[in-house]
Amino acid sequence: MVLQETWLRAGTIRDNIRMGKPEATEEEVIQAAKAAHAHSFIKRLPQGYDTVISEDGGSLSQGQKQLLCIARVMLCLPPMLILDEATSSIDTRTELKIQNAFATMMEGRTSFIVAHRLSTIQEADIILVMKDGNIIEQGNHESLLAKGGFYANLYNSQFAG
Repeated sequence: MVLQETWLRAGTIRDNIRMGKPEATEEEVIQAAKAAHAHSFIKRLPQGYDTVISEDGGSLSQGQKQLLCIARVMLCLPPMLILDEATSSIDTRTELKIQNAFATMMEGRTSFIVAHRLSTIQEADIILVMKDGNIIEQGNHESLLAKGGFYANLYNSQFAG
């Protein structure tokens, strides 16, 4: 599960990535960090993967904290994936790269994605459109656009130009 509100624990960057798979090798941790596009910022930290952070992430940005949580999921490869605004604090360029990594990871897995940025969900098999706590439309991206309803209006407002 990767949430908009990150959850870290006091310890090293490595410990935080290994949380879901404590027996992971150093190579596996680094591969997961690379898949999450976190490796480069981790290498720039004072002690790299050995940098100690507090539960609030210390001086890490919100985006960096999200990348650590994404690396954690990339390492443990759960059978079900829940992403709740998982890339909301990450810049658009990095988000596109992470979406590609998530797409590979989601193959053969049930995945629930909660998102306001429609670019995050365009490839979903089924999109449930909610308004005021109710599902008002459902379908895939193309069928929802063809309906010309709420989803289509929302999509056009985000991508018209």
